[in-house]
Amino acid sequence: MSPRPRRGRPAASRRPPVRRRPRRPGKRRRGADDRLIGFLVAAVLAAFLVVAVVEWLLAHWWILIVIVVLAALAGGVWLHHKQQQARWEAVRTQGLRYGLSELDALHHTRFEDAVRDLMGRDGCRDAVRVGGGGDLGADVKATDPYGRRWVIQCKHRRNGLAGSAVGTPDLQVLNGTARQVHGADIAVIVTNGRVTKPAVAFAKQQRLHVVDRHTLAVWASGSRPLWELLRAVPPPRRPTTLS
Repeated sequence: MSPRPRRGRPAASRRPPVRRRPRRPGKRRRGADDRLIGFLVAAVLAAFLVVAVVEWLLAHWWILIVIVVLAALAGGVWLHHKQQQARWEAVRTQGLRYGLSELDALHHTRFEDAVRDLMGRDGCRDAVRVGGGGDLGADVKATDPYGRRWVIQCKHRRNGLAGSAVGTPDLQVLNGTARQVHGADIAVIVTNGRVTKPAVAFAKQQRLHVVDRHTLAVWASGSRPLWELLRAVPPPRRPTTLS
């Protein structure tokens, strides 16, 4: 009998090489391409629209003239309105007067508005009320015609002289912030009430100015600017026609 052939181990089968699929562009890149294409299409459409509008206007040139004339008329009306408004505002501020009874009846925010308007009457074109939470001792700020920066703290008393007096602590707040924080040349406290003697003495020591009820009455009822009613006011910062 012929010997049986030995069974050897089957040869290891070779796997066919894996074909790599071509990489597809990522979503971000496709999105960027889509946006670029959309932008180019919009630009082309806008260019065609501009050309069409220009050609139409050239063919109907009289419409363009009508538009220009109407725009000029509208601009003239607006300018006239602004000039008239400015004239009425000038008349109002020049003739502004307050009596003490009027000032006593005001709310404290309206009292600050009144002080702002009086500064505007005196020629401070940038007078603004800044009173409120976090005002750091400044209720009204203004620059007078001589270039001096005013910082004013207002203390309104509904009962006038019968109300609580303005004391040294109120002046200390103004003294601590008016120059260092707000850059004041002139720091003032204005009240329709009374001021304690220690507060007046402290104001003189620290070069602060106090406008009490008497000084307020003169200022509010007349045409003299506040700096003519106060003593030891700093000299002008720059020469003006008023110097």
